[in-house]
Order: sequence, then structure tokens, then C-alpha cells
Amino acid sequence: MPRMELKGAVAFVSGGGSGLGAATARLLAAGGARVAVFDRSREGAEAVAGEIGGLAVPGDVSSEADVRGAIAAAIDKYGPLTVAVNCAGVGTVGKVLGKEGPHSADLFEKTLRVNLLGTFNVIRLSAEKMAGNTPNAGGERGVIVNTASIAAFDGQIGQAAYAASKGGVHAMTLPIARELARSGIRVLTIAPGIFDTPMLAGLPEEARKSLGAQVPFPSRLGDPREFALLVEQIVQNPMLNGTTIRLDGALRMAPK
Repeated sequence: MPRMELKGAVAFVSGGGSGLGAATARLLAAGGARVAVFDRSREGAEAVAGEIGGLAVPGDVSSEADVRGAIAAAIDKYGPLTVAVNCAGVGTVGKVLGKEGPHSADLFEKTLRVNLLGTFNVIRLSAEKMAGNTPNAGGERGVIVNTASIAAFDGQIGQAAYAASKGGVHAMTLPIARELARSGIRVLTIAPGIFDTPMLAGLPEEARKSLGAQVPFPSRLGDPREFALLVEQIVQNPMLNGTTIRLDGALRMAPK
């Protein structure tokens, strides 16, 4: 069965300087991929890239120039891009009608700009390069993996902006996969539940345990390495395409 192998692949990981992206960059590199670590934190990108022998490319996913330049740098160093993983994102909270008035339009716009436009930037600019690759024996030229959230389906009170941004990532997955099928490029999205990432790092241990206990099984916070394992399976399984996979231990979020 022809499939895309990690060994020798060239991967671009946005948000690769921490959390889910860092775990993904490490696992891809351990499998033999050459990885470009893209992150708005230069320090984070350089730390992870240094650890895995990869390329640090600092930048903002919402900037076309930054993403285009980072992808070009990855191709210049390693060769044709075959894997792109979108892990960059922000978590925001705000009620539509809060105690201090209506939700900030600027915050809503920022959330969509980073989470949705940023993801789309990486998709479109990666696909532009992948479409020119020589296909493998199965006809594949590339794989793009996005990160949504279970908030796309179970958005809680205060998550209007965040849920809208992640819902957009989910919604565009199928039409983009259908379009890029002609180029041999697969497109998928992972919707993680509650994971042990820097977004939760500042919470007290009791609060973290309480969150983990909400997950039916296993009753704990997700490990970023489990997210990375799913990315690995997506890259290597050619029949996975055009869908969003929940990675949440059967969790369904309550209203608040």
C-alpha cells in the first residue's frame, strides 16, 4: 500500500514552539522528517528547532509575508514541502453581553484573524508549493493537518469568538480537501478536547485535576504527545481525508 512516509518528509509546523505544535515537531523529527518550526515566539521556535535539529522560522500566521517567507526558507533548506501542520492559535474568552458591556469587536476580529485566517494562510501557501511536487506511488503530493477544538461543536458561554474561529476551521476542511484532491493533497483537521498545554499551565493543580476529571475516559488532561500521534497516523494513512477528528476522550462540554 503506497503511503506518505515520515522518513525524509519535509514538514512545516506552525505554533511549533510550544504545546501541541512542539510535541508534533518532536514526533515528526523522531520519525525521520525534517521540520521547520514556525512560531511567533522566536525563543520557543529556536528552542524546539535546536532540540530536534530542525529549522526555526519565527513569524505570525496571520501575516502572508511571514508565512510565505517561512515556507520558502523551509524549502530552501530541506527541499519540497510535503507536510504542513497548523497548531498556532489563541484562546480568548468574552461574553457577548458582559458586566462591562458588549463583547469587544477587536478581540473577536483578532481571534478570527489568528485562528482562522492564520490557518487558511498556511493551507493556501503550503498547497501552492505542494501542488508542484512529484507525486508518490499513491499519487500523493502533500498532507495538511489543521487544529480546531471541540469548542467548534460544544462551545461554552464566553467562547463565541473562539468557537466561531474553530468552527470555521472545521467547516472549511471538507471543501478544501475536495478542491485539493485533484492535486493529490489531503486536508484534515483535529479537534482536541482539554489538553495539557501552556494555555492551562497557569491554573492551580486542583483546577487542572478538576478539568481532567470531566473527561469520561481517560479521566485526565490530554497529553500533547497523543495529539502528535494522531498527526502521525493522518500523515501515514492515505484514506484519511476531508474530515475533522475529535480527540477528546468522549468529552462533551457543558454550557459553562
